[in-house]
Amino acid sequence: MIDFSNGSLFKLQQIDPGSVATELQPLLVQGERLVSAYKGIRDFVVFTDKRAIAVNAQGITGKKRDYTSLPYSKVQAFSVETAGHFDLDAELDLWFSGLGKVRFEFKGKSDIRMLANLIGTYVL
Repeated sequence: MIDFSNGSLFKLQQIDPGSVATELQPLLVQGERLVSAYKGIRDFVVFTDKRAIAVNAQGITGKKRDYTSLPYSKVQAFSVETAGHFDLDAELDLWFSGLGKVRFEFKGKSDIRMLANLIGTYVL
């Protein structure tokens, strides 16, 4: 499992969800759909209509993967910080029961408000 106690999880940049769909398809439950995807250097996170899936590439080649499912049903609170003029990164903080805070950092131009709306739809 990814160590969520180490502050920010990733510096993420938006990618086409279709580029990781084949890899994640076996993990999705019936009717679950990918909404958006974001990639770091080797790791990525996907937001579906039911959960966030954090994928951590491990080892030298990165072929070994850790898939961590973060269901929206376990989110107790969330916070969004948009990018500004000098601070070009946006942040999404999620507080999960039994896990604590998970922070995702996004490089500029990510549609963080869309993620807040998505999570709010399933949490509230």
